[in-house]
Amino acid sequence: MFRIIVSFFATMLITALITPFVRGLAFIVGAIDKPNARRVNKTPMPTMGGLAIFLAFNFATFVLLRPQFDTHFLFSLFLAQAVIIITGMIDDVKELTPRQKLFGQTLAALIAYFLVGARMTDVHVLGWTWNLGWLSLPVTLLWILAITNAVNLIDGLDGLATGVSIIALFTMGIIGFFFLSVAEVGTPIMIFTLGAALVGFLPYNFHPAKIFLGDTGALYIGFMLSVLSLQGLKNVTFITLIIPVVILGVPITDTVYAMIRRRLNNVPISQADKHHLHHRLMQMGLTHRQTVLVIYGIALIFSLISLLYPLSTFWGTVMLTVFVVIGLELFVESIGLLGQNRTPLLKLIRRIVKKVARDRVE
Repeated sequence: MFRIIVSFFATMLITALITPFVRGLAFIVGAIDKPNARRVNKTPMPTMGGLAIFLAFNFATFVLLRPQFDTHFLFSLFLAQAVIIITGMIDDVKELTPRQKLFGQTLAALIAYFLVGARMTDVHVLGWTWNLGWLSLPVTLLWILAITNAVNLIDGLDGLATGVSIIALFTMGIIGFFFLSVAEVGTPIMIFTLGAALVGFLPYNFHPAKIFLGDTGALYIGFMLSVLSLQGLKNVTFITLIIPVVILGVPITDTVYAMIRRRLNNVPISQADKHHLHHRLMQMGLTHRQTVLVIYGIALIFSLISLLYPLSTFWGTVMLTVFVVIGLELFVESIGLLGQNRTPLLKLIRRIVKKVARDRVE
């Protein structure tokens, strides 16, 4: 255990030492994020920061923590990581089309499914078991692609995706280590190792940032979150399925509501806009740093809620989920994530309050 803890700190240090070199490399190869109407940065900023995280994480797993992992699993996961990292690096240097980017993500997901063994196969609910059969592949691919792109979408402010992912990873690691019997010992260790690599990168990425994650980092982190969460979901129950969804509540919420918003506005789902969660909070008057810290706080709330699930009964889990959904909808409507006039739940509550007030007066 002592060696493992030392390895975590070594991983942080390695990331911190590598990042300045990756920053210099980004300038050399032209991986630079130039200011535009959608960007928050006012000056050109080097991207491709995810490369430092990738290198530090794999040095830790292949060298510092090698005895903890199966050889086939380690090399298969490395191959999948390499595909997603290369996809992100190409996109940071020479912008890929959405279709090209999706191809790289899908290839990495297929490697994760067939070689790594990260897949959903069975669902267990209330003593009833449903074998996914041929649906296992599309469901697993959908999970990986959805989480990968969800993290990519929230990477809009300095340190935002990095910090939210750190919170998600350490929460997943705690639950995997202490609560979920289906989780192998190596999986939480790997999760904590990736979290440690992100902690080492955060000082360079927090506002004012010296380097961005870029698609290299955002796609990589999202992909790893999805694959590592699947390692504890090989036999899915209602509780083990909902836990990672709640842990990743911030990126998932932002992505789902972005899709709904664009659908309601009759624009393509892939079309970018400035109405994401962080955009709305800044439009309400928060500073760059305040916005990031507020979203960190929201991520922590999601994480604390997720820790209650392993301790709850089935119906307790259902009630907790209902309250989370209602609370989330109220928050989303209060900040106008779908638009100022799209607040059905708030309007319903106001009508009920007015009716109760009138009845008391009468």
